[in-house]
Amino acid sequence: MVEEKIAVVVDSTAYLPQEAIRKYDIRVVPLSVIIDGKSYKEEVDLLTDDFYAKIKESKDFPTSSQPAPGDFVQVFEELKKEGFDTVISVHLTSGISGTFQNAVSAGEMVEGLNVFAVDSGLACMAQGSLALKAASLAEQGKSADEILAYLEKMKQNMDAYFMVDDLNNLQRGGRLTGTQAMIGSLLQIKPILHFEDKHIVLFEKVRTQKKALKRIEEILDQAVQNGEAEQAYVIHGNVPARGEAWLKELAEKFPTVEFHLSYFGPVIGTHLGEGALGLTWSIK
Repeated sequence: MVEEKIAVVVDSTAYLPQEAIRKYDIRVVPLSVIIDGKSYKEEVDLLTDDFYAKIKESKDFPTSSQPAPGDFVQVFEELKKEGFDTVISVHLTSGISGTFQNAVSAGEMVEGLNVFAVDSGLACMAQGSLALKAASLAEQGKSADEILAYLEKMKQNMDAYFMVDDLNNLQRGGRLTGTQAMIGSLLQIKPILHFEDKHIVLFEKVRTQKKALKRIEEILDQAVQNGEAEQAYVIHGNVPARGEAWLKELAEKFPTVEFHLSYFGPVIGTHLGEGALGLTWSIK
């Protein structure tokens, strides 16, 4: 029996560490952000630090766009030429982007290659941890069926919560009215968002950042007790010191959980804004 040669593909909103991309030879298909009428492929034409500096000076609110099916076709064709016969392509939730659907369409266009597109239902390192697990299992010689089954198990034991610091981005993105944003800012309201049925929805409104982070910790505590949180990522929107401080606190409170630091890159940062903090966890 010939062993499958499996490649892993992600879109750029997984925000995987560069060392992981190199280690597993993961291919990344970028989404784009549009700032003042100019389009930039995130992490290719525009690095995260530069993005947050640029939006402070921009006249218009930045927007984002998904890769075209042709962008995926190009990557899949390259992998086929390199001798891969199977691709597991892990993507940003279909509830907020057409990226997953474009990967599915592209997979159908490339003959002689089995493409399995995975809708993470989430974003950032929640999506990224699925891709890393897929790559690790592929390296161990697991079949595509075994990998896909494991990813489904991980998704069932995975959650993510975000605290938004600046309400203006939610207002500009159409998730809050101008009045709600103004009142929320005056009252120091920090909305906690999470994923529900693949969409980002409001979980709770909490006053002050400290109380919002405490509330997220309570949810994590429950997940740890249920055996659903063995690894976790603290995710920050251009506030690394704040992210590291929270990670240190969490690591002391939850010694059984393996914590890592990640970030909101340009596309997700467009929607959540600078100063956002998030926490995602799953089984290992």
